[in-house]
Amino acid sequence: MIEEDKSLNFIEEIVEEDLRNGTHDGRVLTRFPPEPNGYLHIGHAKSICLNFGLAQKYNGKTNLRFDDTNPVTEDVEYVESIKKDIQWLGFQWAEELYTSDYFETLYQYAVTLIKHDLAYVDDSTAEEIAAAKGTPTEPGVPTPYRSRSVAENLTLFQEMRDGKYKDGEKVLRAKIDLANPNMHLRDPLLYRIKHAHHHRTGDKWCIYPMYDFAHGQSDSIEKITHSVCTLEFIPHRPLYDWLIEKLEIFPSHQYEFARLNMTYTVMSKRKLLQLVTEGHVESWDDPRMPTISGFRRRGYTPASIRNFCERIGVQKRENMIDVSLLEFCIREDLNKTAWRRMAVLDPIKMVITNYPDGQVEELHGENNPEVEGGEGSRMIPFSKELWIEREDFMEEPPKKFFRLGPGLSVRLKHGYIVECHDFKKDENGQVTEVHCTYIANSKSGEDTSGLKVKGTIHWVSVAHAKKAEVRLYDRLFQVENPAAEEDFKASINKESLHIIENAYIEPDLDNAIPGKGYQFIRMGYFTLDTKSTPDHLVFNRTVTLKDSWAKEVKKG
Repeated sequence: MIEEDKSLNFIEEIVEEDLRNGTHDGRVLTRFPPEPNGYLHIGHAKSICLNFGLAQKYNGKTNLRFDDTNPVTEDVEYVESIKKDIQWLGFQWAEELYTSDYFETLYQYAVTLIKHDLAYVDDSTAEEIAAAKGTPTEPGVPTPYRSRSVAENLTLFQEMRDGKYKDGEKVLRAKIDLANPNMHLRDPLLYRIKHAHHHRTGDKWCIYPMYDFAHGQSDSIEKITHSVCTLEFIPHRPLYDWLIEKLEIFPSHQYEFARLNMTYTVMSKRKLLQLVTEGHVESWDDPRMPTISGFRRRGYTPASIRNFCERIGVQKRENMIDVSLLEFCIREDLNKTAWRRMAVLDPIKMVITNYPDGQVEELHGENNPEVEGGEGSRMIPFSKELWIEREDFMEEPPKKFFRLGPGLSVRLKHGYIVECHDFKKDENGQVTEVHCTYIANSKSGEDTSGLKVKGTIHWVSVAHAKKAEVRLYDRLFQVENPAAEEDFKASINKESLHIIENAYIEPDLDNAIPGKGYQFIRMGYFTLDTKSTPDHLVFNRTVTLKDSWAKEVKKG
């Protein structure tokens, strides 16, 4: 028996009802059917988590089926990126399939429809067909070719396959109902001519099935039990069912859920492609892109994205999800998994005037204090000269400034309490050095000084620091719903990337692990960029420690 669960989403309720009734012999087989014409984005992640999650929950399987029916826009690069993204998210498909695997079967299905006088070859132009379809309030009218005989249609369709006609010269249409209120049932296109090289079938075919003809029939061929689509396919469902019924094939059924819409981003592949081709971003995996590969390069974890998809749930109505929820999910995950390290992004030098010249201490720092046992530790070199953040010193500090200034004391993270007594400026009046004294018996973990300070700052030893490029990423768009703008590119955030060429990092980061998250103490969460090299370290900021964007919006 299946246990009752009040938190089931509506698709899980359908699956459980089917299992109780013994529908499909108790099988659950879902599919994820991307078109290989671009990189997957966060919206696809929701569909992946839903389809693979259903199969996992109900001891079923999920097929990966590439909807490769448009050779002009598809590429092997996209196929490989899609497979990589799904596996990175933590899922594995049962079978890797392609709609092109079924081209011959689909062709024969079309022949069957023609033989039953349910499809015909139409010579009309695209404009003529559109005009003859009528409007939502007015019925369509038949084109002169709708009355062709079965024999003539069979001959013409074979000639289409044989390459006798040019692109657009003829199409195959279903013969359904030109007065149907659902425009998708007004003799929809089933096949079009495209003389283009296909990435798998080469030049074998010059006619290709339309999505509506290939989709349901491919589901049926694979005996998919629950075909899950987004809401925009609701009007397509009657055609999905009509074709399966007329062909008398396995009765797969389509179910629809709300696609993911997220603030401060766009989800259209066409618009994402524009961002890449017009140079607004570096590539499909630019860390500002909402692609799965972009999130991976930025330092997002599979667990954070899966958790995000679980939190937003599966709805029947469209809504807009705040990107802050996704940022919350990655902060929550990285807080538990990221190793703590120190990095100084805007450095000024601190000289500890009473610290012995040439002396170096090895201080102890836990990798992650949020985890019991700290996940191990590393040694941090400490010396007379340190780099500190420029913002941690003020020449004339206000009352509640708990960092460094003349006469003020702070604790150095993992180290000693220091008191500022002097500073140096250059000819432009900019502070270049801060001079402090340290309290020898105030070392962290061994402090017997009895002194209390309110501030703790991070630092890096000058003699041991490594240089790195640090990239600070922010939201790519300045408005909540850029897709609704007349020109979505006009709302691109020009400050979405700030590059710091010479940051100083503690030496342990010289061995940073690719794909690992690091918290730069007080600065945010970072990861090693995929294009980083041993001679030129590059770190990407995944997310800030707090939601600073919300504060900016309030201020505005």
